[in-house]
Amino acid sequence: MIPVQGVENQIIAVLGLGRSGRATAAALAAGGARVVAWDDGQDTRESALAEGIEIVDLTRDASWQGVAALIVSPGIPHLYPRPHPVIAEAYARGVPVDNDIGLFFRSYASAEWEGFDRAPRVVAVTGSNGKSTTTALIHHILSEAGRPVQMGGNIGTGVLSLEPASDGEVVVLELSSYQTDLARALTPDVAVFTNLSPDHLDRHGGYGGYFAAKRRLFAEGGPDRAVIGVDEAEGRYIANQLAMGPGDDRVIRISSGQKLDRFGWSVFARKGFLSEWRKGRQAASIDLRTISGLPGAHNHQNACAAYAACRALGLSPREIEAAFHSFRGLPHRSQLVAEIGGVRYVNDSKATNVDAAAKALQAFERIRWIAGGLGKEGGIAGLVPHLGRVSKAYLFGHSARDFALELGALPHEIFGTLAEALARAHAEAAPGETVLLAPAAASFDQYPNFEKRGEDFVRLVGELYGAP
Repeated sequence: MIPVQGVENQIIAVLGLGRSGRATAAALAAGGARVVAWDDGQDTRESALAEGIEIVDLTRDASWQGVAALIVSPGIPHLYPRPHPVIAEAYARGVPVDNDIGLFFRSYASAEWEGFDRAPRVVAVTGSNGKSTTTALIHHILSEAGRPVQMGGNIGTGVLSLEPASDGEVVVLELSSYQTDLARALTPDVAVFTNLSPDHLDRHGGYGGYFAAKRRLFAEGGPDRAVIGVDEAEGRYIANQLAMGPGDDRVIRISSGQKLDRFGWSVFARKGFLSEWRKGRQAASIDLRTISGLPGAHNHQNACAAYAACRALGLSPREIEAAFHSFRGLPHRSQLVAEIGGVRYVNDSKATNVDAAAKALQAFERIRWIAGGLGKEGGIAGLVPHLGRVSKAYLFGHSARDFALELGALPHEIFGTLAEALARAHAEAAPGETVLLAPAAASFDQYPNFEKRGEDFVRLVGELYGAP
């Protein structure tokens, strides 16, 4: 646990008592604060109370007496579509609102650091797609290289549940827009921006608000070094804002597809090869085509981001390349589940939006595509240009019929459940084809989250081993 600094003898309120909220309450208490907390769910309040957390009704005026700050869990709206009533009350009273990410950045450094030979470092990764894989890949590379490392944030351990820093350690954080949007302190040593595509627009008041939430990671204090994906205009904008000129190597531009040879430092992937360029010269090259854990152009972008971050931390190209080959990928992200009768079964349940699904569809050749769930604004019309490798679509769930209307002449069939869709795809697939789950939709019509949907796919594929 990382005790929160600067809160001794203060009353700090916590809103939301899920995993993040309870860890925050514990870290605040460890820092000497008196913690009062509230959650809208009665069962959650009762279980938190049983754990010793003081519950007060923050919807009542009297509960705010002496409160110095309100710490909010990331799932609770603080601005759009409208602030939660407790947050609105904090605004009205002038009580500062923060989240666990802000507390982490102001509390991670401690007096013990003066005795370290090497200062600990923090790498923070954000973006629309690929940030989980990039975060895990950076963690894997550092671990394989023998560097002390922890991983947390939106993946793995909550930030305040991480262990206090050790000599030379690196903490790698995945940060969602919900987390960067509210944090009052964002000061990583290395910050990574993978890419941007529409997501969570209701929560951020539109695409501009969503981008602004991501951009805060680079504006609130600013990292020592920034790794920026420049395949979209927003990434090029951030890189331009941070760099003093094209030769400024504090900004490492990355791309999957573009040749970036005019900048002080860049890393890009083209035709399956990763290239590092510094001051107009190629510094290193890695063949990504043989790395099974990183299939497709989208994973090549993730590889570029992780490579650049690790180079910024002082690792050699040889160390990074060796770790690439031992990386097995993350569950539910282009995860090869099995090969049955020459047919590959790939679980990309994390592809919950059009952009992520498009990347998955471009990563494989002959595809039987399973899609569906709770569709997002705009449907799947944006996927039509990427369907050339798809022989048939197997649509299931709430938005299956809506999706079918957008597929044009592509052969398709509608099913009620994922199990039914997979059974038909399995029956029709031929050797050399890939049965790909890339839903392009949220899971909430039939599953609590994309992980459970992916786990169900893995289970169902396992049952196919015994099928005729």
